[in-house]
Amino acid sequence: MTVMSIARFERFFRAAAGLDVDKNDLKRYSDFVDAKLYDLLTVAQATAKANGRDIIRTCDLPITKGLQESIHHFQKIDQEVELKPILEQLATHPALDRTPDEETEATYPDIIGGLSLALAQCFKILHPDLKNPQTQHWDEARAVFDFLL
Repeated sequence: MTVMSIARFERFFRAAAGLDVDKNDLKRYSDFVDAKLYDLLTVAQATAKANGRDIIRTCDLPITKGLQESIHHFQKIDQEVELKPILEQLATHPALDRTPDEETEATYPDIIGGLSLALAQCFKILHPDLKNPQTQHWDEARAVFDFLL
């Protein structure tokens, strides 16, 4: 990730939850994004299969009310931070039995943005005074998302 991308990443977490993250947190963040997008697509794939379709549509993604609200909030923050172009690069997925259609793939950056916002806020819910997340904090937040998604 370029220096400009790191600066946007840092600015996003400051805007989202008042957190100071740095380039050392990028690997954890990238791993989180990859895992959660894959989890959502795994469920979407099962839904598409149950509905007799060979493609995954946006409506197959298990987007909860809370995640939807986080996506909308992310879109507002992103107007200032401009993280979406970077998220487009992170929005990859492994091969699946069902292929997402183009419309679904186009939603990935916003979904990742919503997950990112929810992650930042999760840090603050678990540790209200937290300023700089450490490995333990990342592990705790990841465990919450693994449990819920």
